[in-house]
Amino acid sequence: MRRSGSGPRTLFLDLFPQLLTTTGHPVHPSRRADFGRFSEPIVIEDKVWIGSNAVVLPGVRIGYGLVIGAGSVVSHSIPPMTVAVGTPCQVVRPIMDEDLTTRTAVD
Repeated sequence: MRRSGSGPRTLFLDLFPQLLTTTGHPVHPSRRADFGRFSEPIVIEDKVWIGSNAVVLPGVRIGYGLVIGAGSVVSHSIPPMTVAVGTPCQVVRPIMDEDLTTRTAVD
């Protein structure tokens, strides 16, 4: 089942904004003549942590338990239970059982 929006147990750091955009613009000039736009849903699964000033673009699925680093630009879907950071956002490591006893985000 696919749904738009975020799960009930999703954390957005509320001291700073995040940008979730579901509308984009065509790249080719001939498609821009009529101010055409396209929209795709953003799916954010449960227990996700999205850092401040992150940007999530149209058509992205953010998997269960995922951590998105602050300032990241998420331009493609990211798999569940991973830590992803950067511009563009890339997976840097999986989230594992060892993370239950440590506070380190990236080794």
